[in-house]
Amino acid sequence: MGSSGSALKVCTDHRGGINWLSLSPDGQHLLTGSEDGTARLWSTADSQCHGHFQGHESYITFCHLENEVAFTCSADHTIRKWDVMTGQCLAIYRGHTSIVNRILVAKDYLFSGSYDRTARCWSVDKEKQIQEFRGHRNCVLTLAHYSSRDVLDESEEEQEKLSRDFLVTGSTDCTVKVWWVSSGRCYQTLLGHTGAVLCLILDAPNRELFSGSTDYTIRTWNIVTGEQLKVFKEHQGSVICLELVNRYLYSGSADKTVKCWLADTGEQVQTYKTHKHSVSTLKYHAGILFTGSGDACARAFNSKTGVLQRIFRGHKFIINCIQIHNELLYTASHDGTLRIWDVQGICKRNKHRPKKERLSRLFNNRVGCTVQQENGELEAVELM
Repeated sequence: MGSSGSALKVCTDHRGGINWLSLSPDGQHLLTGSEDGTARLWSTADSQCHGHFQGHESYITFCHLENEVAFTCSADHTIRKWDVMTGQCLAIYRGHTSIVNRILVAKDYLFSGSYDRTARCWSVDKEKQIQEFRGHRNCVLTLAHYSSRDVLDESEEEQEKLSRDFLVTGSTDCTVKVWWVSSGRCYQTLLGHTGAVLCLILDAPNRELFSGSTDYTIRTWNIVTGEQLKVFKEHQGSVICLELVNRYLYSGSADKTVKCWLADTGEQVQTYKTHKHSVSTLKYHAGILFTGSGDACARAFNSKTGVLQRIFRGHKFIINCIQIHNELLYTASHDGTLRIWDVQGICKRNKHRPKKERLSRLFNNRVGCTVQQENGELEAVELM
């Protein structure tokens, strides 16, 4: 499958690798956090840099963008809050004693996870620490949040009266922990993984949590009871990233593949190949699965058939994060560039499935054969 040609735009303002890319809720801006210790604000309307946030004393590990304020966390042990319009630093959250590697904004809370083995909760408005979650034996890598109202039915809500907030943390100590935000106490410790927990996806309405690990597995848990429900075992490398869409679970791995699973049954239904290195990030949009890889390429797959539709070439190093907005793909890389690609044609083509693809499904369903794609052409191969 050929490449998409050159990007619409290559933004080279950063002087270090870009570790994260966040899209504002209103879709008007993007925020990049970089190894150069700065964050930059980009307009999705004109793809220009409209803000430069400076102040951290070391590299930025992660960032989060709201419509009016932005948050960055850093290896300098701090979190900063910024005014989007002026670029002014509004607050510095101090307390962690090592690298802050992840932040999460939910309601009026700001949560953070650190290499100091703790997670913390801060007041967004009052800009002070509310709670500390201490109990992991190693660094906290990933976070999720939910409220008891998200997981209770109406009869249970009446009994509960007050909504309680919970923080979920994944750690390199191989455990997932669920914490009461109000008290800081551990509510559940989810045991089963034998490797570091790298990613979490929460499906609160179904009371389920999915965790991916360096032990090559994905596990799903009942977040009310703590029971382990299923183990997804088909990957041959660390599970690096997860995406849940309409009860389809997509997992990107160091084994150079993405897999699609039925979340309800654990059945693997598709594997997306052709990556030359680990799959570092993924995003579903309009029936297309977009991936970023350590091979410096982004890819677009038909999510149903697994057929590769386009390769985006141009980056020099690993793609750390991707976003899609208004039929534009944004890729942020450790090479320090933000690249912007037009994906309108891919999305339109996916809405009207081509004849060859329909024929391939007919072959699969009617004559017991598989269809392989080579240089963009389809051919039927008998299954013996």
